Amino acid sequence: MVHEVVIGIDGGGSTTRVMVSDLTGHILSYAEGGPSSIHKDSNAHENVQNTIQMALSSASINIDQVIGLVAGIAGYESESDLKWVQRLTDIDGLNCPKWYVNDAVVAHAGAFLGEPGIVVVSGTGSIIMAITEQGKQFRNIDFHHYAASAARFLSYDTMFEILAGHVHSSDETMVRQIIKFWNVERADQLLNLAAHGFIEDQKKRDKTFGKMAPIITNAASEGSELGRFVCDRAIDQIMVGVDILGAFFKPGLVSVTGIGSVIRSSYMKSKFIERLQSGTNNRYHYKNPELSAVAGAVLMALRNLDIPVHSRAIESMKNHPYSTW
Repeated sequence: MVHEVVIGIDGGGSTTRVMVSDLTGHILSYAEGGPSSIHKDSNAHENVQNTIQMALSSASINIDQVIGLVAGIAGYESESDLKWVQRLTDIDGLNCPKWYVNDAVVAHAGAFLGEPGIVVVSGTGSIIMAITEQGKQFRNIDFHHYAASAARFLSYDTMFEILAGHVHSSDETMVRQIIKFWNVERADQLLNLAAHGFIEDQKKRDKTFGKMAPIITNAASEGSELGRFVCDRAIDQIMVGVDILGAFFKPGLVSVTGIGSVIRSSYMKSKFIERLQSGTNNRYHYKNPELSAVAGAVLMALRNLDIPVHSRAIESMKNHPYSTW
């Protein structure tokens, strides 16, 4: 019988992922809900609380059996965010120790299991984070650098190039798919949509543009000149961030990985791995993440409670389909 459990949360800009584990690393349940960030969804608090309740119910666990919780939350950037972040897990009876970090931190914990390295998160949002050999933590945004590689930015960038007439014969299929995506019949009608702001509400507009991104990354894989131009430009910005953070590592071979729907798409991943070979501030090698971000949150919860996490526990966690990418 399970007596005590921990909860790990990967709270992204589009999806909340919650995992419940016993103290040996055996995953008891997994649940998904809506966005965790109030910057993306005004119902973020309800989304996270409901997803936690779903995960506990699925595991047949009472709330008083939870002895620790780690939540990695997109949009948690400073002390001023803590009030809305804490409210995400404000559930009656959930009185265990709770640790809150940016979602890049749990992604890093899962990817490298606590070892040094650089994680590039590029999906709904974008952030690059490093933990050095000395355990020092850096993010590209700490240097006021931002890699505009999130899904919506690829889509906006592509749309603007199309509106500007910067298209090639290789882009025909992609342009047709984008026209269909926006429910118009001709490319010139996209200009009329743009003139009216596409969608008035910014959150809805950004979300819609984010959903368009797979058209672009798939087109890049299939040879679209514009698709590749936009994706390559995003990779250029990512590499600037990687090289900034790479300067803080000892000279050698620094492990780098990518997490998120954009950076893990076929074209973006292959191009990223290729570009890592020509880094400037250090040498890099691509390493597939060991665990998913939500499993990384579970790992952090166990370690924060001073519960030893041996290789057997890691292997047990990997047995769950949502513990790996």
